[in-house]
Amino acid sequence: MPELLAALSPQDWQAILLTLKLCLYTTLILLLLGTPLAWWLSLSHSKLRTAVQAIVALPLVLPPTVLGFYLLLLLGPHGVVGGALEQLGLNHLAFSFSGILIGSVIYSLPFTVQPLLESFRRMGPRPLEVAATLGAGKLDQLFSVVLPLCRGGFIIAATLTFAHTLGEFGVILMLGGSIPGETQVLSVLIYDHTEAMNYAQAQQLSLGLVISAFAVLFIVYGLNRRFEREAAL
Repeated sequence: MPELLAALSPQDWQAILLTLKLCLYTTLILLLLGTPLAWWLSLSHSKLRTAVQAIVALPLVLPPTVLGFYLLLLLGPHGVVGGALEQLGLNHLAFSFSGILIGSVIYSLPFTVQPLLESFRRMGPRPLEVAATLGAGKLDQLFSVVLPLCRGGFIIAATLTFAHTLGEFGVILMLGGSIPGETQVLSVLIYDHTEAMNYAQAQQLSLGLVISAFAVLFIVYGLNRRFEREAAL
């Protein structure tokens, strides 16, 4: 491993730091947005619930290039969002870090919502009903009941989201291209190295991603077993 790190070029390190930044931002944003969405899905009996669930799960079956293509049309200079920003004197979001962050948030949405939804379902409404009878307000219920009982779901959701963002490629390449320091994340840099026949560099970065992915999955499965044992006690 030390030899692997020593062989990395400044461009490789730039891509690694950008990838970690994208993973961190995506995870934080999705925990903020995915928590109320998963909570609503766990309790709602609305007719819209099935449609919302299908939309949330869509990135799981949709080819990343398709999602990236439509986001490019939407956020580019001639798109609804990108065009509106251009008219306001701002830059459109295609081929920018903000653009790939939006794409990453949409593409990783199910990896946050699904674990949280399952965790909320296992908890059920009973603990909150008991807390309400004891005079706990909504905010108090969140911090004293939901977070402690569902901490496993939050940890797994954050870990899976971070890991999934780490390996994103199709959406980012379509929407952001390969701009060093702006949109050139690790997966795109590996592609660039391979195209340039720099197989040694591509292999080093790929090996690093494989090791990282294995470590993350090992942690997720280990935590899942631990929380299952705790729930059984």
